[in-house]
Amino acid sequence: MTKKLFVLSIVLGCALATPAQSVRDEFKRDTHLSASNYLAYPGPAQSEYEPCPDGKKPFYISHYGRHGSRYLINPDEYSRPYEILHAAHEAGKLTPLGEDVLRRVKMIKDESYHRLGELTPLGAQQHREIAKRMFERCPEVFEGEANIDAKSTIVIRCILSMENALQQLLIMNPKLHIRHDASEHDMWYMNFKDNKLRGKRRNFETDKAYYEYTNKHRNYLRAMKALFNDEDYLQKNVDAWQLNNYLFKLASNLQSTELHRRITLYDIFTDDEIYSNWQIANARWYIDYGACKLNGGMQPYTQRNLLRRIIEEADSCIRLQKPGATLRFGHETMVLPLTCLLELNDYGIQEDNLENVENKGWINYRVFPMGANIQFIFYRKNPDDRDVLVKILLNENETKLPVPSDSAPYYRWADVRRYYLEKLDAYRE
Repeated sequence: MTKKLFVLSIVLGCALATPAQSVRDEFKRDTHLSASNYLAYPGPAQSEYEPCPDGKKPFYISHYGRHGSRYLINPDEYSRPYEILHAAHEAGKLTPLGEDVLRRVKMIKDESYHRLGELTPLGAQQHREIAKRMFERCPEVFEGEANIDAKSTIVIRCILSMENALQQLLIMNPKLHIRHDASEHDMWYMNFKDNKLRGKRRNFETDKAYYEYTNKHRNYLRAMKALFNDEDYLQKNVDAWQLNNYLFKLASNLQSTELHRRITLYDIFTDDEIYSNWQIANARWYIDYGACKLNGGMQPYTQRNLLRRIIEEADSCIRLQKPGATLRFGHETMVLPLTCLLELNDYGIQEDNLENVENKGWINYRVFPMGANIQFIFYRKNPDDRDVLVKILLNENETKLPVPSDSAPYYRWADVRRYYLEKLDAYRE
């Protein structure tokens, strides 16, 4: 594939900064993208990849992936919209649309009974398919009696995601040597809770900026008024903004469940309302996990332990004749800040004006859908080849790194390693 086609594939893969209008256009083509972290894994945009120079072949993969599609975690997100709409139904205050939305919300609530946060069938399928493509893309890594070291966080949806991926790999090569684990022992890097840094996410500056941004972009009253036949009842008895948020979250997550084949909730909202709901979510994710100047720009460093571990394990594995793969399964709250810490596709941008974030290409759903993954793929000619190259895939699409290279998307591991270790060493807690 030519360099021109490579650049085009990155654009199609939603990896480079694009103007806000492109987000609107993407939503028109596929409304599900507006779901932010509830987007069901769309699969790679690329079908062809830039060949590795000098005849080098893949020999090791280091991976961190989010669990697959799941049910919502907070019980209120199912029960509260139902209770609000049911109370209005009892009072005779729902429009025909409101009555039908109540029916659909009850279906969603009933399907989720005793399944809060659990992996859905689609989530299991996503990880089988990701593993299959990983194997097919880099068969050299998985040939023979290759070693696979897999770890998961201790959350069941992550464990089941790992097991589905490993089952797929075993189907494709029963000779694999697999070690898999999920232990509190590894949570210091697999799911690190940096309470000190997290405590700095919100301050006067971030709250003020987010409040102003939210007030400017809120667009919900028309949709909520369409559900109720009495505006006085709506005003006095319903927190319309809260109900909007509940219903938009249900609409977003529905794509991850079996019910998506039967119903939708996106018909409640206009295109402008869908876009506005997403904008507000995108700004909040940037404040909490991006390099937002308003809170010091340090939030991506919550994943410093994970990145350092990836580097150390890669250094160890590339010394082996046949290292195989290191697979890790966790959460979007690791994938997103890790992407920003790595500065993949310029996601490390530091900005203090929330209005500029989207236009600079910081688009959340392009990073952390259900099943999101980062793959470091290492290349060499043979075990004696010390000039190791690495390519990083974000959701199976080739990425741009903040490191000079004359063969991008391939980079010399020595250069990549040096850049990130210097960045990590410069950080002061």
